[in-house]
Amino acid sequence: MNPDIHSEKILILDFGSQYTQLIARRVREAHVYCELHPFDMDLDAIKAFRPCGIILSGGPQSVYEDGAPAVEEALFDLGIPVLGICYGMQLMSRHFGGEVVPAGKREFGHADLLATGTPGPLFDDFFIEGKSSVWMSHGDHVSRVPACFEVVAGTANAPVCAIQDSSRKLYGVQFHPEVNHTPRGEVLLTTFVRSVCGCSGKWTPGQIIEDAVARIRNQVGTDRVILGLSGGVDSSVAAALIHRAIGDQLTCVFVDNGLLRLAEGDQVMATFTQNLGVKVIRVDAEDRFLKALAGEHDPEKKRKIIGGLFVDIFEEESKTISDANWLAQGTIYPDVIESAGAKTGKAHTIKSHHNVGGLPDYMKLKLLEPLRELFKDEVRAIGEELGLPHQMVWRHPFPGPGLGVRILGEVKKEYADILRRADAIYIEELYASGHYHKISQAFAVFLPVKSVGVMGDGRTYEYVVALRAVETKDFMTAGWYQLPYEDLARISSRIINEVKGINRVVYDISSKPPATIEWE
Repeated sequence: MNPDIHSEKILILDFGSQYTQLIARRVREAHVYCELHPFDMDLDAIKAFRPCGIILSGGPQSVYEDGAPAVEEALFDLGIPVLGICYGMQLMSRHFGGEVVPAGKREFGHADLLATGTPGPLFDDFFIEGKSSVWMSHGDHVSRVPACFEVVAGTANAPVCAIQDSSRKLYGVQFHPEVNHTPRGEVLLTTFVRSVCGCSGKWTPGQIIEDAVARIRNQVGTDRVILGLSGGVDSSVAAALIHRAIGDQLTCVFVDNGLLRLAEGDQVMATFTQNLGVKVIRVDAEDRFLKALAGEHDPEKKRKIIGGLFVDIFEEESKTISDANWLAQGTIYPDVIESAGAKTGKAHTIKSHHNVGGLPDYMKLKLLEPLRELFKDEVRAIGEELGLPHQMVWRHPFPGPGLGVRILGEVKKEYADILRRADAIYIEELYASGHYHKISQAFAVFLPVKSVGVMGDGRTYEYVVALRAVETKDFMTAGWYQLPYEDLARISSRIINEVKGINRVVYDISSKPPATIEWE
């Protein structure tokens, strides 16, 4: 096992910002390992974690309110570099005797940051000719700087937007360097973790794979492992990674539930059995899933039916592999974070997650989750490194229940077949027009309503398909993708002409929030 891959790490303490996961992703992009933990992490636990640096995230509250979240005061005496972002900067300022007050003018969006002092080690490369474009999101600001800090930069609205105590390696910024709207924010975060904190950058795809392979071998030994292969990115990369580690000790069970994309089942089998040499048992369970879903319209109940039946079928197949001791899952880091948040009450459960929560008590298997430290972009990077096809690795997210939650209301085979063909045309056209990789997620939705149409000289009364395409960095917020009219016209024409049963195509222009990305 590579002993160094986790030896350099950054601790991110979360105060509830919607951008906290983005901070972690930017740190990982600098090839440094990091973890997210709640702001009230115990000081002894922080010491045991042994971080090279600490980042305090933003948050929605005001530091001067009664009961406002705070860290243990001794954190600033540990001799560890600290970067406070927005709320984190205000908290640090107040701790050292500064003053934070409601801003006379709240600042949300783009701002021009001007250097007003000596930039210092963190900010040297951040400014170009003494200025930088940044993204603000705050209603409070620092009105008096602590005596031990110096002001580095400000905006026309907020004179104190970057502060530093270089001797103790304590820094604060009022803006959000983690978002794309701060163009040089990545430079600042990279400088913090690499230069200020002294990390050399050991968190790379090759080293991640080497470390994971060693860990899997150490955990599993000579045991057999089974994995539920869905064809999605996470389970596919998990299968390829585990196969590299233990070869024929891995057996994948691919449950074809009849709710997959067009020809997806055959593509999965070709990739894993023919190209990678992985042992895969394919189970044709379309009839069982459709029968179980008959008459059910509620989306959450559909999810539970699909998930429950998958476990039942998976258990049946696992009994044929009598000496298996491990169940592998493609759980990734955002799954872990979001499920933990739901359990602690710090996040609302919008939809149940299909991949986290452990195993039913009656399944006496140990859990193997080799991707649980990784973000999706990291999973994709190691997937390519492992030799998986580019199109599989970079395909858009697909929900665990598949088309079961992209068919509104009751799921029927007729609906699934119509949706499969419409979705395939949509995705094919997005590839052909060069839009696919500019879009974060695109898919078609089947609406179980009929509308009147005219084809030739005849009246039609057929179904409606909605097209969805969004742009997002974190899938917590998303904007609808503005496909050119000519592309929409071509896609609509092809679907209506080539898919029997569809006579109307609509385009979803809802953002998240208030809408979700998936319709169910």
